[in-house]
This record gives sequence, C-alpha cells and structure tokens, in this order.
Amino acid sequence: MKTLHERLRQAPLLLKGPGKGFLFLLVALVSCTEEAPVILSIDPRIGRIGEILTIEGKYFGHEQEESYITIAGTPPTAAAYLAWQDDRIRIRIPEFGGAGLVYVHREGKKSNPLLFSNRAAIPEPAPNMDTALIPKISSIKPAAGSIGSLVSIRGSGFGASRGKSGVFFTWHAEAAPSVPAEELQQKMVEVFEAEFGYELWNDWEIRIRVPDGAVSGNIEIRTPQKTSSPFFFNVTGKPGTKTFKEKRSYTISYAVDIQVQEAKAPNSLYLWVPHPVSSASQWITEPPVRNRKPFVENYQGTTLFQLTDLGADTGAEIRLSYVVGVYTLETDIKSQSVRQSGGSPIRSVYTLPSPLIPSDNPAVTAHAQTITGSEQNPYEKARKLYEWLIREGGIQRIPLRNGVLDALEEKRSDPYSASLLFCALARAVDIPAIPVAGVLVNRSRTASRHYWAEFWIDGFGWVPLDPGLGAGAAPTDFNLRRDPGTYYFGNLDNQRIAFSRGQGSLSQMDPRGRIAVRSRDYALQNLWEEAAGGLESYSSLWSEIAVTGMYTQ
Repeated sequence: MKTLHERLRQAPLLLKGPGKGFLFLLVALVSCTEEAPVILSIDPRIGRIGEILTIEGKYFGHEQEESYITIAGTPPTAAAYLAWQDDRIRIRIPEFGGAGLVYVHREGKKSNPLLFSNRAAIPEPAPNMDTALIPKISSIKPAAGSIGSLVSIRGSGFGASRGKSGVFFTWHAEAAPSVPAEELQQKMVEVFEAEFGYELWNDWEIRIRVPDGAVSGNIEIRTPQKTSSPFFFNVTGKPGTKTFKEKRSYTISYAVDIQVQEAKAPNSLYLWVPHPVSSASQWITEPPVRNRKPFVENYQGTTLFQLTDLGADTGAEIRLSYVVGVYTLETDIKSQSVRQSGGSPIRSVYTLPSPLIPSDNPAVTAHAQTITGSEQNPYEKARKLYEWLIREGGIQRIPLRNGVLDALEEKRSDPYSASLLFCALARAVDIPAIPVAGVLVNRSRTASRHYWAEFWIDGFGWVPLDPGLGAGAAPTDFNLRRDPGTYYFGNLDNQRIAFSRGQGSLSQMDPRGRIAVRSRDYALQNLWEEAAGGLESYSSLWSEIAVTGMYTQ
C-alpha cells in the first residue's frame, strides 16, 4: 500500500499529456486540504484487552490504507482492526498500560484525543496492603510551564493505573483578615480530567497537564496508600492573574424518590445523580452523606446508583448532602500578552459543534464573524461576543424554552440559551468554550437554576462569564454586583454552586435499557435514568436543591 507522498511523487508519470499538469496540481491541492480526523466518542471508555472498542467521529477516511490509531502511544497490530469507515472505527483493544489517550492518525494529521482506561489495570485495594509503597518523584520535565502545558513526572511507586490517585499542584486564595495566621493552610488543586489533564499513568511515569488555578509551588502525588514528598514546579507564562477570595460555604441536600407501579424480577434502575463539581474556585470540603452506597463513585461528574429487583407497588429513595466551598473569582488579564497555541486537546475538543452548541451552523458562524470583525486576540473576541449578547441578546429571567438558533434569530434568550449561544459563537471563531449549569443562591437561601459559561485562554486557563447576570436577569432577592455588565465578564461571585461544566456524555449500562432525560436542569448531562429488565412502570421525583446552611469565612 503506497503512502500519499509516494502516490503524489509518481503522479506525473501517470498523468502525461496536455492539461495533465493542471490535473496533477489540482489533485495535490485537494489532498492537502483534507480535514484532520475528529473523534467525537469512544465506547467503552473503560475496557479490557481483547474487547471491541468503537471510535466514532468524522474524516477518518473511507478506507484505512496507511491510517492507524494509537492508545497511550501504542499502535495496534494490523489484525486488531475490524472495520474502518469515515465516521466509525472498530478495533480489538490491544495490550497497553493502565490508561492513555486515543488518537486517530491519517495522512500525517492527528485527531483530538479521548482518554481510555484499561479496566484490568484498575487496582482493587487488597486487605493488609503493604503501606510502605510510597510514591517517589525523581524528576519533573520541564521544571517550569504554563497552565495547560504537558509535564512528565518520573519516579516510582505511582501504581499501574491512576484509580483513585491524583497529582496535586499548589493553589492559593486570599484569606480574610480575621483568619488567624496559624489556621492558614496551603491548599492544592488536582489535575482535572475535564481539561484532559491525565495523559499517561504507570508505575514509573505520569504525564499530566498543568491545571487551571495552579501557582508556583510544590507538586504532590497522592495515592490511596501514601503521599509523595513534595517537588517544586514553577508555573510561568501567565498573561494575567486569578484571585480567589471571599470563601462561602454551603450545606446542600437533595433527593430522588422512586415509586414502582409494575415490575418483575430481574430488573434494575440506574440513576445518574449530579454532584457539585470540583474546580479551581469550588471545592467539596467534606465527605458527602448518602443514605445508599453508590454503584459507581464519581462517574464522569455524577454519582451512579443502581436499584435492583424492585417490586410492584414499592418505593425507594436516594438522599444526598454535600458541603461545598465556593470562592469569588476575579481575573486581571493583559490582553496584549495573550497567545494562541496549536495542538491543545482542550482546543481540539471544546471548539467542536454539538447538538446543544451548533457552532457550525451558517447563521452562527456568520454572526460570530460579524461581531468579532478583524479582531484576532481570543480574549478580545470573547469580550465582543459577551458585550453583544448582553446588549442585543434580549436576555430575560423568565425561561423561554428556546434553543440557540431561535435565540439568535429572535434576539430573545434566557440564561440557559444565552450561555449556550455564547459557547456556539465562541467556538465558531476558534475559542474553546463550555456551558456551566448549577444554582444561584439568594439572600433567603433559596436556590434557583442558572447557567453561565467559561472560555479557555492558553497559558491562563478558564475565564468565567455570566451573560444572564451581566444583562441584569437575576432572581428575586439576589445580591447582584454593581455594574453587572462589566463585572460578569472575567469575574464570578460566590453566590452559586456549579453541578456541571460542559455537557456530561454518559453511556447506558444496558443496551436494551429505557432511558429518561431531564433538560434544562441544574446539570447538563445526556442521561439521568435508565430502566432495564422487568421494570415496566415507575415514576421518579427529583427534588430541587435545598440550601440548609450557609456561612462565610
């Protein structure tokens, strides 16, 4: 099988005669403009060697030819490939380490990555495990880097796969003057999966990306057994600063009540219950309280519960309680220092269109180009899009139930459609952006659903904005900041709790299961419930978020 380069090199020999030179040039130009492959999903995300992995996306090519995939940098053998289509690849999972990124390679171009984990390598803690296995860092290369840059950590005792382990960077928040110096503790922020932070993990090497919110200071590797000695890392190249201050803690509770009408064994009901997200400005500060043991802990931003063999005319309940610490986040960016860099997985994934964010729609792309004009700086482009939204987006508090395209055409939106519209416009001009869903908390401790957004600046991290509050569309009795139009671009108050950043893409547990979806809720995810087996008829009641405690520090 000849490569593209070989075929083009031989083309003049095959295309002789009048007009053939032009034809060869046309072929070469068409070949050079082929799109890079794009991965939209992989299934399963966690699998075993020998199982079938399905990769869905586009621009893979109608035949494999010289194209191939890699998992954690390892290409499978030719015999592993089962099917290759332009939008789907099926392959038997080869032998590799614990976890790694999946790429599709075609004609010298590489796709965006998605993380795949080897289920067999996920460790099961054994009783009487040797607690002397202490992770040890021997080197970090490079010794300095910016937010989002790739770093290799070498040493020993890291574990065959990540499991419940993590890499933590120094993080800093302003403390209130009333806090005694002896009570100040150094906090650390973990590498985030949502930022494709973990690229490789084995017993002697970890490759990670510097997380949003990290500052110069110590790095630690924490495993279920031990924590490594700290190792210094210098965070450099920031085009500005982030300030975390005015911490506010919330105690929240919510529940799901199930009533079964018709059922016969065996049956299962799966519930993906959102929990507050962890980010540089929001922390789960105490272990959660739940009345049932989860089926899977922290499953892509949710807690997965399984109810089995439910009987007819019976009920079940899941109750959860969390303590969440939220900081006011303020940014100060020198826009002239902002630089775009290629090859980032964040840029590859969070500029793609989706059903919720139709950034490839002609009307969206045309408006985005008109609004941003000749501006090339991504930070200033984002500012122009935000200012256009709060000025001409017709944002109101009352839910309109319209989507992105309706909001754009009618110039009428609510916080939900405004946040999605910003993301669509931003992605249309190559700015990575994600919607955020959660609740706002007013002075009477009432929580109401709300939506905002974040966009990514290379070397700096995520920048928040809230078009709804920027336009003044705040709930009753909410402490809206002065000059909201200016404040809510780049800054965010501490009167909110986020439950999802981006849209959660969850996989069914049973291919024959019957799913239920909840739209415009306090989290953006594609699955909420799945009934399988003999569970014929049931009803579910998801409570609102109740704020049972609130205090400042």
